[in-house]
Amino acid sequence: MVNTLNKPEFEELRPGVKTPAKETILTPRFYTTDFDAMAEMDISVNEDELKAILEEFRTDYNRHHFIRNEEFNQSWEHIDGDTRRLFVEFLERSCTAEFSGFLLYKELGRRLKDKSPILAECFNLMSRDEARHAGFLNKALSDFNLSLDLGFLTKSRKYTFFQPKFIFYATYLSEKIGYWRYIMIYRHLEANPENKIYPIFSFFENWCQDENRHGDFFDALMKAQPSILNDFKAKLWCRFFLLSVFATMYLNDIQRSDFYRAIGLDAREYDKLVIEKTNETAGRVFPVMLDVNHPEFYNRLETCISNNEKLRAIDASNSPTLLKWLRKIPIMLSNSGQFLRLYFLKPIDVTHLEGSVR
Repeated sequence: MVNTLNKPEFEELRPGVKTPAKETILTPRFYTTDFDAMAEMDISVNEDELKAILEEFRTDYNRHHFIRNEEFNQSWEHIDGDTRRLFVEFLERSCTAEFSGFLLYKELGRRLKDKSPILAECFNLMSRDEARHAGFLNKALSDFNLSLDLGFLTKSRKYTFFQPKFIFYATYLSEKIGYWRYIMIYRHLEANPENKIYPIFSFFENWCQDENRHGDFFDALMKAQPSILNDFKAKLWCRFFLLSVFATMYLNDIQRSDFYRAIGLDAREYDKLVIEKTNETAGRVFPVMLDVNHPEFYNRLETCISNNEKLRAIDASNSPTLLKWLRKIPIMLSNSGQFLRLYFLKPIDVTHLEGSVR
């Protein structure tokens, strides 16, 4: 067995601290918003549901869950080579996404404290959950002699500004797709324990319930602002965010198919099931769902995957920088065209479905 744990496979800020992955269109983002507009929202239309969710947050079902057990007390040298590299990437991406949620929710809790106490407490308690998730993932990285400097991430990452309603769309989908990703992996490994290469997966059943409750909060918050869901523009924006979240996940995961293969999953089949379930879940609050069963849907995503492989080959070549960019232009235009065609595929209008999933 080749010991790869001490090889410098990753760039480091300092010994044992991994340089954050380069920011791209597919990497987890950090967000900020119009805090004053958020504070002025009237939530009275759905205040009772928000209060009920707040009580669930206060109960803190997972307060004793994220504690490492004896399963972690062993060497992880058997996870080596490409599997180790992809697993470290999985842990880093997951940690960065959870930490992004922590920062946003913590700041919202601070800014809304004296203006909207119910929302402020909900955001503070969600930030508590996200901090636990990020810390647990970062501790897992230490089993591979690495960690992330989360303070450095806070200062070095670019922050994307979204208006509150866009934050609601994006975070709702992020939390709900997170639920389905975690529970699908957990159920698979429960049925196939020989594929559980690392004990963190045993925590996913309870963990995903945090994601689900967070998603339910944003569901209730959007219902407290009917204009976010009930006009023509809402249908257009919901289509955009559904497609963005699904496409980003699919392109990322297929690029890392070997990781899913290491835990006994086919990345394509796994993603298709997660997308189907998240799409149905979103249909309970969004006015539209995507027609993910349309034959063009995955065919166009597969074209983007092929294009991305071509882009990586160009980046790896020894061509001059200018020539690389010239070669990339038609490929990037093709990706943009695929996305536009996917966006204009006729969606499923949930508001007009008889016996819909609502």
